[in-house]
This record gives sequence, C-alpha cells and structure tokens, in this order.
Amino acid sequence: MAERKDLNFLEFESPWECQPGKVRVPNPKEGASVDELSRRAWRDELERPYIFDSRLERRLHFTNDATQSAMLLKDPDALIAQYTRKMMAFLLFNPNPEHIVMIGLGGGSLAKFCYRNLPRSRITVVEIDEDVIALREEFCIPKDNERFRVVHDDGARFVERLDERVDVLLIDAFDADGIALSLPNSDFYACAARQLTDNGVLVMNFWGPRDRYVDNLTKARAAFGDSLLLVPVAGDVNVLLFAFKQAPPQSITDELAALARRLQMKLPLDFPRYLRRICQGITLTGTPESFEVELSAAFCSPVFGIDEE
Repeated sequence: MAERKDLNFLEFESPWECQPGKVRVPNPKEGASVDELSRRAWRDELERPYIFDSRLERRLHFTNDATQSAMLLKDPDALIAQYTRKMMAFLLFNPNPEHIVMIGLGGGSLAKFCYRNLPRSRITVVEIDEDVIALREEFCIPKDNERFRVVHDDGARFVERLDERVDVLLIDAFDADGIALSLPNSDFYACAARQLTDNGVLVMNFWGPRDRYVDNLTKARAAFGDSLLLVPVAGDVNVLLFAFKQAPPQSITDELAALARRLQMKLPLDFPRYLRRICQGITLTGTPESFEVELSAAFCSPVFGIDEE
C-alpha cells in the first residue's frame, strides 16, 4: 500500500465562467501563487491531478477536457456516471463474487459502491499514480482493511503476477491521453483470461481517442476468443467491453431475467435494461482490420444516445 501523503491545497475560484465552483490543487510547487495556478488552470497546464468542487459535486481531473471521476457531496457512494452503473452488470453473470480486482482508482466510484453493496466480496484496487491515491480521503474512499485495499502498482504488471483466481476484473484505466498504454503493450489480457475463474467476467471502459481501441481489442480477442461483446453506453461517449470465460449471452433466458429482477430489488440499478443491452451487444468476429467497422457499429447502435435511466 502506498503511504498517504500529507496534503495541503491551494484553492481558488473557477477561472471558467460557465463552470462556477472552486479548483483545489494538492501540494503545489513551492512558491506557486494562487494567481499563477489560476492562469495555468485556464490554459490547461496543471501538471498533477486536481479537484474541482461545485455546489453539488466533487470531480477529479487530469485535464480540463475530461472528468476522471465525479462524486455527489451528499451521497459519496452513489454512481453518477452511466458507464459505471452499466459496469455493475457483471453481477448478472457472477452475482456472488469472492474477489474483485479493479484497475484504475480515480475517485473510487466503483470501488466505494462495491464495498458498500457487496459485503461478502474482497476488493483490490490497483492504481499507478500515487498522486491519485493521495486524494483517496477527499473522495471518501475507505481505508484499507481485511476486504478492501488499494495497491500502488501498474495494473498490467499486478495481474501478470497474481497467484490467485479472480471472479471479476473491472478496468477503468486512463492517462491524460486515453486508455493506459500498459494494457495492450503487455500480456495483460492473456493473464486476465488465465486468472479469471470459470464464471469470471472482465468489464472494461473504453473512452478517449479511438486509435487506442484496436490494439486493446486485438489483444482481448486473442485471449478470450469469441467470448467478447461491445456494449455502448447510451448518452455517453463510452463503450464497454465484456469478456467472458464462458460463451457470452445471446438471448435473455428465464434464469437471467429472474436474476436481473432480484438484483434490481437489492441495488438502485436497472439490471433488466442492462441485460437487454448486453444481449444486443456487438460481437467481435472479424480481424483487427474489421474492428474499426465493429466499433463504428457500436457507436451507431440504435441504443446509443438513448437515455439509460
């Protein structure tokens, strides 16, 4: 576990008229003034992750263009982003996971939700950026204990070294430019397929420049074969990859429908709708050259742009 840094913040009013709130910069360089940091924030030149507080939300940013994570100040464990809610659809295929491994901490939205709502699950979160880990208390992320821990490591290397089976792998790992490069540039997907239990499932968020998608999909298909589905997130520019150890679902069975209803009664998530969307997912059946076409099909899916909830 990475030791928590003692943080001090410089805080200033938002330099963006259309976004009222406060910017909070942790551990600024010695001698940096509020005026200087405000100018750098306006020019998108802050070098470390920073916090933006509005009246209702706290957000984590690497750059001004994209929100890495968002938290409701009145309900820190809620899932705000639609893609995080749909990622929880892994419960349709492994409803009682013993061990969940998450690659990418961010503001800890999925980690907190799973910790609160899956009390029988052990959760390991891997984060490469110690500056992100240092902000865990600002986002109400639980302290490490017997069933929850945050590991400072590269996610790909961590999975390669795992010596135990995993029920669920949730991947939400990005740098300032898109999907983390260590995932396709390693044996991550092959190791993930090997470490998942027989009913295991991998769910990965795809976001950012699409030139990074194809390498990841190529490695994932080599590891999982035809057991992959691309599922768009309606109303967002995200696509989720579901990878299974077993054949993916192609239709809604009575058993799956009943499980979706039970899960919906336990958690504030629309599992029946998620199940329908997953069964409508795009199957990767071609070669890497055809993945661009299949990605376009996912983005142009009839469900893309329709409100999820």
